[in-house]
Amino acid sequence: MAAARRHVVALHRRAGSAEELAQETLARVCRDWRKVRRLDAPGAWAHRVALNLARSQFRRRAVARRLDPRVAAPDRADDPDVASAAAVRAGLRALPDRQRLAVVLRYFADLSVADTAAAIGCPEGTVKTLTREAIRALRGAGLIAEPVEDEDEESLADVD
Repeated sequence: MAAARRHVVALHRRAGSAEELAQETLARVCRDWRKVRRLDAPGAWAHRVALNLARSQFRRRAVARRLDPRVAAPDRADDPDVASAAAVRAGLRALPDRQRLAVVLRYFADLSVADTAAAIGCPEGTVKTLTREAIRALRGAGLIAEPVEDEDEESLADVD
């Protein structure tokens, strides 16, 4: 449960709401367990549910912000962060949605390329491309060190 919460926080950016989304995801896994346990990648299914719940919540908040400008006040962090964690979050926030999702699932959720592809609903090659582009952008922002000369970008991106 803690891992699911961390992944949703990385996607969602708000710890309190992420906790609710993680709990709802767990409730849905339990509710649909007969179906879920037969899947090849139940973890990917759970991540997909969490992603869909987060997207629904994003859409609801966007509508609320458009309807009530007072709701558009900047978010305050629920948990105190060190400077590096805040910088990484800002870097992830700057990525396009699909790149951010690929990075979060691959590195925060520690899913394989195949499981990430199943969770996102795209081919494995797309996951590799999204991950590579995201890492390039994070490097450009100074959040990831440049590869060592004898390593290539592929190995650092861990795109199997």
